Amino acid sequence: MASTSAEIIAFLLTISGWVLVSSTLPTDYWKVSTIDGTVITTATFWANLWKACVTDSTGVSNCKDFPSMLALDGYIQACRGLMISAVCLGFFGAVFGLVGMKCTKVGGSDQTKAKIACLAGLIFILSGLCSMTSCSLYANRITSEFFDPSFVAQKYELGAALFIGWAGASLCIIGGSIFCFSIAENSTTPRRAYAYNGAASVMSSRTKVHTSVPADKTPPKHFDKNAYV
Repeated sequence: MASTSAEIIAFLLTISGWVLVSSTLPTDYWKVSTIDGTVITTATFWANLWKACVTDSTGVSNCKDFPSMLALDGYIQACRGLMISAVCLGFFGAVFGLVGMKCTKVGGSDQTKAKIACLAGLIFILSGLCSMTSCSLYANRITSEFFDPSFVAQKYELGAALFIGWAGASLCIIGGSIFCFSIAENSTTPRRAYAYNGAASVMSSRTKVHTSVPADKTPPKHFDKNAYV
């Protein structure tokens, strides 16, 4: 019962993490222009993995899609690939996790379902690592440009999408770890021993027959047919 509850909690954590990771991919604010050292801010620059935009003081936004993928910076290409991989891995992990849970009626025996649940946990951990790596790589580029005194272009700060991605990756890793521990719980659970009481019942019945004979009467003797010859 405890392992079933743990699997349900792990499934909810991983699904929540996968939803957060999936919502991070199209989110606009991966990086936002900093206001450090600016007295009056007339426009806000922000960008994500697909486009760069500017919003003026009236709230009107003008966006420019990134050019060809081959013309992009290497870190943006890497972040795109890692985030797409995280979303795809999370989808397959959700399918395997649903099949491997004990509360479902598909997947075969308990040992088989435990192996499937462990595989789902590994997939979710890999998905979380991909998302964590992507967000960390993007954040490292932002911080390195921010603290570089020789960088004279527009500087940015960490956007909300990075924090959402880190949170989703953490949930995927935690839930995947719980899924992986489910196979260890099933292997350490002792099997039920069924005792055969047939012989004991026969012996008890024989004992009752012998004890039911009165003490003053001796049981009749049975002679073989050769005794009358």
